[in-house]
Amino acid sequence: MNSTSEAISTSGWFTSANWAESPIGPGDPATTPRLARAAVSNNFTGGLTAAGTVCEYTLSYVTERTGVLNGLELITGSLDGRRGSFVIEQRGSFDEDGSVHCSFEVVAGSGTGALTGLRGSGSFRSRQGESAVPYVFGYDGLDQHEN
Repeated sequence: MNSTSEAISTSGWFTSANWAESPIGPGDPATTPRLARAAVSNNFTGGLTAAGTVCEYTLSYVTERTGVLNGLELITGSLDGRRGSFVIEQRGSFDEDGSVHCSFEVVAGSGTGALTGLRGSGSFRSRQGESAVPYVFGYDGLDQHEN
């Protein structure tokens, strides 16, 4: 198998199809610091095409509008024409102005189908009120001839 040695860069947009957040632990959900979890479903377009991903976040609110998040997302679809699935691990922060900054990395060994061997990382930044969020994703580890 001849894997790519140079990272390929792709980009696109995603929209959240669902966001269901609930508090973790006892106490008043309006106090800080506090923990919450969110079950999310996203739709990706562009170099990465996937509908109805499965994503789970754990959020740590430091104030009512600021904090950090960690999550895992299962993406099933296609990456630049190659079909399969993979998992990304996400780490980010959310700010007073409503923006979210997040970086993500492919979980080693999680690629299936034509995405077996996938390695990569990317990021996104969303701003409050945006319906579509731009992402960038650099990857390698795939057979150059398989689609």
